[in-house]
Amino acid sequence: MRVGEYCNRDVVVINSNESVKKAAELMRSYHVGDLVLVEETDNKKVPIGIVTDRDLVVEVMAAGVTPESLLVRDILTEPFFSVFEKDSLFDALEVMHSKKIRRLPVIKEDNTLIGIITLDDFIEILTETMIQVVDVIKLQQKKEAKQRT
Repeated sequence: MRVGEYCNRDVVVINSNESVKKAAELMRSYHVGDLVLVEETDNKKVPIGIVTDRDLVVEVMAAGVTPESLLVRDILTEPFFSVFEKDSLFDALEVMHSKKIRRLPVIKEDNTLIGIITLDDFIEILTETMIQVVDVIKLQQKKEAKQRT
């Protein structure tokens, strides 16, 4: 099970020289809690960070900073982590666990952005897997009951 098979490929991105206000507007417009910051080189989007709705609250609103006066790169937290599309889901989950993060951009071998995998995605994957396990158990029970009647 590779990350590239399960990641969300509809990623909302922003350049790091955009304002924090623009970031908030994009999050609201697309109904997302994060934006991947990218640098564009040779028509390739290379992720350099993530800004979250929590970053906006903690670093801007709670600090009393005017959103128009601050650039997205000013509120980035370091370091930045990502995973390759060919990495396993288990490897991605281990990165999230060890680094205490909920979101990971997914990149190709040339470091270009192709998607994002989040803790919510893992919950969905695990839920679907558990439903399949329960279905197998129920089907097996029905099969045994039918064979014994």
